[in-house]
Amino acid sequence: MKESALGAVRSELVILRATHRMDSAYEWTHHVSRARALGIADVRIQAMRGMPGGEDGLIAQAVDSLFANHRLSSSILNALDSTIGTEAIFDLIATVGFYSTLGFILNTYETAIDPAVAEELKARPLAQAELAHGTA
Repeated sequence: MKESALGAVRSELVILRATHRMDSAYEWTHHVSRARALGIADVRIQAMRGMPGGEDGLIAQAVDSLFANHRLSSSILNALDSTIGTEAIFDLIATVGFYSTLGFILNTYETAIDPAVAEELKARPLAQAELAHGTA
């Protein structure tokens, strides 16, 4: 996962969308922290819960397609290929697969959020008002 052709920021956006789709509070919270550490703005993080615009929206559509259809549609595949390239598409699919499996495990065992991450988000929560469609 660390050598992803997606790069750090795109990888986090894929993970945020996948963990949102999995309804995995543990992974969502931990990856909000990681996304912030990469310099991703809160409004952009929150937008991954909706349908952002631009490349972030394409990433969200790709993740949604994998969850809903178990494949990328030809239109999404073509758009991704021209935007991020074939190697990154494979990494996007693998990332969604990995975090889906992890989400199943964490949700099944009701894994608690690490105290330090919980405190971080308690001190600096994502503002619900920042949830924006068309961001990115």
